[in-house]
Amino acid sequence: MFKSLTLAAALLLAGNAFAAPVSYKIDANHTDVIAGWNHFGFSHPTARFGQVDGVIVYDAANVGQSSVKVTIPLSGVNSGVAKLDEHLRSSDFFDAEQFPTITFNSTRTEAVGDNKLRVAGDLTVHGVTKPVVLDATLNKAGEHPNGKRAAIGFDASTTIKRSDFGVGLYVPNVSDEITIRITTEAMVPKPEAAAADKK
Repeated sequence: MFKSLTLAAALLLAGNAFAAPVSYKIDANHTDVIAGWNHFGFSHPTARFGQVDGVIVYDAANVGQSSVKVTIPLSGVNSGVAKLDEHLRSSDFFDAEQFPTITFNSTRTEAVGDNKLRVAGDLTVHGVTKPVVLDATLNKAGEHPNGKRAAIGFDASTTIKRSDFGVGLYVPNVSDEITIRITTEAMVPKPEAAAADKK
């Protein structure tokens, strides 16, 4: 019995010793970035940001080695109101012609509880970069039933002030604070895709 336990412990330690960060490609079809705000105190509209591209690196054995890098094209903004989408992309707000993307690059990741993480990073909007912190939950890690490859899923949220990024029109009637909610799936790329990325 003692020998069996010792062997099991040795195998576990060996597995952890050789564990390495895994790189997952974000699945844009199963990723939503949703921004919400207060409109004159009467309602709380939202806008979705689609076509998200990026990579999540996750190390289960050492969460501090994990990271995320995301690009969000403003061409994918969708509030459900076409005229509002045009206005959001205009120079009154995001000025998408000059600044066509929003980016987030993590700088620090830490575990803060069971499947809970805090991800600090640099958010760039409208050409302005500010530090933000995402509160994230690991939903699941395992083989994806469709892709038959390793996959991972997270939810995350944060609150920012849009005026910090030079997008402050109509504050305070339209709230300065913007809540951001994210849900995402990411999957290990197919071998041929990974090889192509290295070229």
